[in-house]
Amino acid sequence: MISLSRGRARVGILVPFTNTNLEADMPLFRPDGVSFHFARLGGYDLDEVPDSKQMAGLGEAPLDEPLRLLAGSRPDVIVYGCTSATLSHGISFDRDLAKQIGKMSNAATVTAAGALVYALRSLGIHRIAFTSPYVSELNDRAISFLADADIETVSRYDIDVELGNHAQGGLTSDEVYELGLKADDAKAEAVVLSCTDMRSVEVIEKLESTLGKPVICSNQAMMFETLNILKINPCEIHCGRLFRQELS
Repeated sequence: MISLSRGRARVGILVPFTNTNLEADMPLFRPDGVSFHFARLGGYDLDEVPDSKQMAGLGEAPLDEPLRLLAGSRPDVIVYGCTSATLSHGISFDRDLAKQIGKMSNAATVTAAGALVYALRSLGIHRIAFTSPYVSELNDRAISFLADADIETVSRYDIDVELGNHAQGGLTSDEVYELGLKADDAKAEAVVLSCTDMRSVEVIEKLESTLGKPVICSNQAMMFETLNILKINPCEIHCGRLFRQELS
């Protein structure tokens, strides 16, 4: 049986140019009748470790041209698909960027960092365990960002090597699963796996089964908020406890 691939809604997605997992993950969430349309973002150095400076540069990069091209698909929602680009600047920057994108595109807007907050609030989560493929300093900024949204990080796990852009995306799903296990703590109400270029979606159900608590990742959170904007019940899709939440 062929599913309906269009006609219900269009989602435009801005993707960092080295990211190879966001576009692969999105079809895993695709409800019947929803289409995805992508444009790629520059603003950082391929050969440099994506630290706070590099990701802050991405967050500040001009969006006029990628948004102009993406707007040609007439999306209902535009998703800004990099978590660390706005985590590195703070929660006010994230909100302002979402407003800017909405004004420039005339579409509803979701940011990856904002979507993590949205997902956690939807589940009533206030204390988390946190991990990512980021350098330690960027994890510090991410935890500060979440704290400004009244979300306390009670435990974290930092990778002990600096991963380049392709190395972050190259982590296997088994390696991501191990990151989640190492980050967890009994005090944490949920585990957060931050990064749109990390293969987190594939391990959500397994981690939740092992840990007995919700697991939230960037790409899952972005799609959850997008579905709520589109008034499409996330229960149509199976991707962890978050997607068992009814429309807000």
